[in-house]
Amino acid sequence: MKAFDYTRAASPAEAAAAAARTPNAKFIAGGTNLLDLMKLEIETPAQLIDVNGLALDTIEKTRDGFLRIGALVRNTDLAADARVRRDYPLLSRALLAGASGQLRNRATTAGNLLQRTRCPYFYDTDQPCNKRLPGSGCGALEGYSRQLAVIGGSRACIATHPSDMAVAMRALDAVVETVGPDGSERRIAVADLYLAPGDTPQRETALAPGELIAAVVLPPPVGGRQLYRKVRDRASYAFALVSVAAIVHDDGRGRIAVGGVAHKPWRSDAADAELPRGAAAVAARLFDGATPTDDNRFKLTLAQRTIAAVLVEAQETRA
Repeated sequence: MKAFDYTRAASPAEAAAAAARTPNAKFIAGGTNLLDLMKLEIETPAQLIDVNGLALDTIEKTRDGFLRIGALVRNTDLAADARVRRDYPLLSRALLAGASGQLRNRATTAGNLLQRTRCPYFYDTDQPCNKRLPGSGCGALEGYSRQLAVIGGSRACIATHPSDMAVAMRALDAVVETVGPDGSERRIAVADLYLAPGDTPQRETALAPGELIAAVVLPPPVGGRQLYRKVRDRASYAFALVSVAAIVHDDGRGRIAVGGVAHKPWRSDAADAELPRGAAAVAARLFDGATPTDDNRFKLTLAQRTIAAVLVEAQETRA
């Protein structure tokens, strides 16, 4: 691990300003992903800015019925919160499907959203990876790609986003609140947070340099049957091959977001509109334009079957 400076920020604006002043500075809270990457020298920050003391660890109901989740709320606490379990059970299920209890005790809401891909070529510094070293190539394109993207990728990168929580947040139409280096605030829908890889896969989010996530806001409860199903190679401590977050109402309408298939949680309005017609119609719309490899083509069938299983479960729950 390379040497770095360490500071503690006194306010979100101060943290953002410090990060903007220092090239390659990183915020650290739980550190469950960042510290691993530093040990491998994939991340080599010049400065770590500790944000744990910024009082961003509360969950609050707003007067207009929204739920504001502080960026530093730990995954365990968020999954166990009574309001989340009652009004947004999809989110609680997704959180409990991710990682281990020990990691959930440390991992934060913002950190979960911003964790980096688990593509094996990204983690292996002897292999080419445009996300890790721009211009070096993408080893996955001609290599082992079973776990990687079937849609939304490019000739530069076919990595997937690993978060379970992000898939639930996308189905719930969550919005992130940020603080910039000048103290300004803005709101970014989770739908717009993640950038397509294109020719610049190293640029993963719409956040500006130094911009700090302060909270994630959920709209008022939408009701319906909320389900999360994760398909993986082993029963625990594994990232999704395919995951499905679903909200299904009595009239058959609802929302579907899919994880493990793209650089971000994958959802489309056109696919949501097909829900009353069933899983095959949803999958056809959702994966229109997919470009799978020979290794991961099975994900298209797996996703359709997982959506079908979720819709059956929703019907059985209704009955």
